[in-house]
Amino acid sequence: MSMSERKSVMIIGGGASGLMAAIFAAKEGAAVTVLEHSQSFGKKLLATGNGRCNLTNVQIYGDSYRGSHREFAAKVLERYDNRQTIAFFSKLGIYTMNQEGRLYPHSQQASSVLDVLMMEARHRKVKLKTCEEVKVIAKEGDSFRVLTGNWTYHADRVILCTGSPASNIYGADDSGYQLARMLGHQVIKPLPALVPLRCKGKWFSSWAGIRVDAKVTLLIDKEKKAQERGEVQMTNYGVSGIPIFQLSGYAVRALDDGRQAELLLDFLPEFEERNLRAFLQMRREQCPYKNEKELLCGLFPDKLIPILLKTGFPQSIKELRLQVQSAHSMTNAQVCSGGVDVTQVQPRTLESSLCPGLYFAGEILDIDGACGGYNLQWAWSTGAIAGSSAGREKG
Repeated sequence: MSMSERKSVMIIGGGASGLMAAIFAAKEGAAVTVLEHSQSFGKKLLATGNGRCNLTNVQIYGDSYRGSHREFAAKVLERYDNRQTIAFFSKLGIYTMNQEGRLYPHSQQASSVLDVLMMEARHRKVKLKTCEEVKVIAKEGDSFRVLTGNWTYHADRVILCTGSPASNIYGADDSGYQLARMLGHQVIKPLPALVPLRCKGKWFSSWAGIRVDAKVTLLIDKEKKAQERGEVQMTNYGVSGIPIFQLSGYAVRALDDGRQAELLLDFLPEFEERNLRAFLQMRREQCPYKNEKELLCGLFPDKLIPILLKTGFPQSIKELRLQVQSAHSMTNAQVCSGGVDVTQVQPRTLESSLCPGLYFAGEILDIDGACGGYNLQWAWSTGAIAGSSAGREKG
């Protein structure tokens, strides 16, 4: 096939999903161009995993993904899963290390992952253009016209990989949603997810800085929604840490719907309540000279003890109740919930059901993952599928 006969694929966004889509479209023989509106590629990718890049997870659970239609995520991941991701990066030179199920490059550098993606894209003759902000995408017959501030491009296929406004990294914005709407798509309201939560309370300044293992239960309108366990970070505004991040998307969406969100903190999850009372009584008998504050020394951090005593001890050990007031802003979120309505996208190919030739990949879709490599896995899976589908000649 000559250069003039090759299918042209235009990818909007040069992050994880965009670069993955570019490589897989090029593998199919397409002429691929990536337009990135900032000055460099993969900025958010470089920040993932605190700069170490949590590539994926060894286990993909059914509840690892959230959205209005979670079954969409399962269908996508059946087509391109974590094993295929590991094999792909292994061929590119990334040797992974396993840390409690989370896979990182052995170099412990996110830059290694970006580097091998860029090397592969260049090897496959992908055109990589920076500082190209897309203003308009127009469907013209069977092809597309893509207007930037600098140029007008034409393409047979377009893949939107623009991410979301989550994070404080320059270039993270809602431009992709605007382009999707321009082409007829509905966007579920984007809200912050994997984000610290602000709570109502007067003691937060006194417990700021504490880190403690706890089980956290989220109640929505008094009904249990979800539960997580791990290290919770106490802050001067409320709570943070991975268990809070995992629950935050549900809480933020509930608050936005006008519903009540509460957190129940259990600081001794290994004890049932009746066993806890017996345990505390034994401590009293062993050291009858101790007051209640002294009785808890060695069980909890010093800053936490006065709060437990003020908030209904001993019940507060098992069930300290916090009313969620709000979340930190989108710039403090790792990802966002919401995005392009997946009922308007075909899970097998990630092609639009409304606009043939238009595809989606990554966080622009109304699917978000839990902490632990799940959001990058979503980028790899959707990028691979959208790229292959867009680059392939239809039979």
